[in-house]
Parts: sequence; structure tokens; C-alpha cells
Amino acid sequence: MGWETMDSMLALVLAGGVGERLQPLTRERAKAAVPFGGKFRLIDFTLSNCINSGIRQIFVLTQYLSESLHMHIQEGWGISSSRLGDYIYCIPAQQKIGADWYRGTADAVRQNLNLVMERGPEDILLLSGDHVYKMNYSQMISYHRRKNADVTVSAIRVKKEEAARHLGVLEIDEHHGLLGFEEKPAEPKTIPGAPEYALASMGVYLFRADALREALREAGDDFGKQVIPAMLGKSFNVFIYDYEMENRIQDYVVEVKDGKRTRVLADRTRDSSYWKDVGTIDSYYEASMDLVGVDPQFNLYAEKWPFRTYQRPLPPSKFVIGGTAPESIVSDGCIISGGTAWSSVLSPAVIVERGALVEQSIIFDDVIVEPGARVRRAIVDKESRIQAGAAIGYDLEADKRSGCIVSDRGIVVVPKRSDIGPH
Repeated sequence: MGWETMDSMLALVLAGGVGERLQPLTRERAKAAVPFGGKFRLIDFTLSNCINSGIRQIFVLTQYLSESLHMHIQEGWGISSSRLGDYIYCIPAQQKIGADWYRGTADAVRQNLNLVMERGPEDILLLSGDHVYKMNYSQMISYHRRKNADVTVSAIRVKKEEAARHLGVLEIDEHHGLLGFEEKPAEPKTIPGAPEYALASMGVYLFRADALREALREAGDDFGKQVIPAMLGKSFNVFIYDYEMENRIQDYVVEVKDGKRTRVLADRTRDSSYWKDVGTIDSYYEASMDLVGVDPQFNLYAEKWPFRTYQRPLPPSKFVIGGTAPESIVSDGCIISGGTAWSSVLSPAVIVERGALVEQSIIFDDVIVEPGARVRRAIVDKESRIQAGAAIGYDLEADKRSGCIVSDRGIVVVPKRSDIGPH
């Protein structure tokens, strides 16, 4: 499918979510603006997928605590060109219909439908701004048009227990037509022949423009809960796009072996089918740990599918006085001064001082880990200080008393600008 067919495409990125289950990371920022992978924010993955797929006409619908998200997109995603028709515009909630803010994903689109339709797109791609994955949307668009679909929903196989109460679950026929859509069910319907798995919606919807306009005439504020289920049994052609089977990104990474750099084909099957909804602290932590290690499940180092972002003008990182960071991601501006970071993600300008130990943790920008401090299985938000001799992640009850949040699986979250001393 050539990029020239993208002229009739418009993407809407839904980035207004509160992210209640990601507290305290969303206490001062929108969910889509949460840092991820060191120097990125969650929205960078969706926007990068758009640009890499040849889609360059994008509206980002924002609402909750959107200031840092707007600034990030303005500073890091300046692709606008009035002559070429390329743009990424942030559209804040404006109470266009009545006195309500956005009441759901469908209501957000409904309130901005005039803005979308005046651009005259043939198809409209609706995307979540807070998922981590690689996807060539042009392949989904080609599938959608071959099927002559009114709406196509991208889906992925997940463990039944992972889908329960967290994801929209789909029921399909043998031709990949959609039979049912249940949002966050307690007992998900499983895939025939695979009772341990359910087919989950990825929050990626591709609508024919006229079908979207017609569907939004009906009541319902959410696509998964109301709008798409209401389309079933009517005259709409609704199909499922099998993300794991259809999405293929051929890319290359550089491997270093015996001191030699070799350009090799990336593991397409695994990397191209990775998708993670990081809507909870535990899923966010798990996705972050998928980045580190010699053979990461989600590879940030491929050549043809780059992830873009705003980057602070910082100097290179340095390791002094025996500082080390095995199996870790270390962003610009970090100083590992006699300390150790193991199997961790260090965001820009992190300092790990003499004798400090950071293991299996995610450390946000401008955090200082002082001499002898220890941090284990934790997420430390920006501009925090872990004082000399303090220990995070070793005594969860003591961590709670110091103001930290502890997840269901024992991940400790240190809120932004905390100053944590020895317990």
C-alpha cells in the first residue's frame, strides 16, 4: 500500500484520560504524558506509529491536566507545514455540546466531529494515546478497504485473566466479522479452541467517515461500551483486524558480538505483535521491564521504525568512580558516580551516587539517589531525592508510611518531588 493513499486519512488520538489506576504518576499529568522508556512519553509511541505509517494529519484530543502534554507535543512534534498539509494539532476540550466535558471516547469525537469532517477524510483512524506498541497502520487501512468495512477494530489475543475487568473483549465469526463486543467483562468470552485466551480490543478503530457520522448520531459516550456494540445487527460491515497475524514490520537492529557490530533482521514475530495497555502501575512496570536486558521483548533500537520525542539538550551520560549499569537503559545527562543500576530504566539527568544500588526500577528525570541508598522494584517520579542510607522496596509497610504508594504486586511508587529518608 503506497503512502499516496494516506491523503484521505485522518487520525484522532484520544489523549484526555484521567488515568486513575496510574496514580500517583497521573497526579500532575495526563496519562498520555507519563514518561516511559527513559526519554519518551506514552503518546510518543502512537504518534511515531502514525508518522512511520505515512499518516501526517493528526488531531490530539486532550482534556485532563494537559499542560505538559501540549508543551511536549509543541516542542517535540513540530511537523506542521501548511503547504504540505502535514500537522499535529492539540485540541483541548471546549464544551462544544452543552456544559459537559468529554464523557467518554465517543463523546470526545462527537464534540469535534465538525472539525474532522471539514477536512474531508475518506477514513478516520481513532487511537489511544497511552498504549505501547509498534503498528503499521497502513496495513490495517489496506485490510479495511479490501473488506469494504464501515469499521475495523484491531484485536490481540491475551490471557483470559488479563482481559477480565480491564479490556474490551470481542467475539468473532470465521470470516473475522464482529459478533459481540463486551467492555471489561468479569468473565470474558474465550477464543474457540483456545479457552485460556480472549480476543481483546486494542483501542484502535478505523471508521469510514460516513459510518462514523451515522454511528455517533445514536446515544452513547464510549465506543467500546455503546457505539460499536450498537452497530452490530444493523447495516454496518464491522470487521476485526488480527494484529498478531496481519501486522508485520520488517526492521533491523545492530547486534554486538565478539567486539563486532552486525546488522541483523529483528525478531518480527515477537516485536511486531507486542502491545501493552499500561493502565495500571503493575502493567506499566511490567512493560518498562520488557525494555531492558540483552534481548528485550520490545526493542527501542530498530532502524526503520524509530520512536520520536522531545529531547532536552543534555550532555552525554557518564560513569565514574566504578559506577555501572548492567542490563539497563541510561538516558542523557545521567551520572553514575560509584553506584550501580541493574536491570533498570534511568530517565534524563538521574544521579546515582557512591555505594547506591538501584535494581529493577524505573527512575524519572532529575532524581538523585544519594550514597548508600537502595531502591528495588520501584518507580521514582521526577525531581525526587532518595537520601543517603534510605531503602525503598525492602519494607513495604515502611514505604507506605513515608508517603509512597504500593501496588497490588508490591511495586513501590515514589510521588513527584518526594524527599525520602531512612525509615
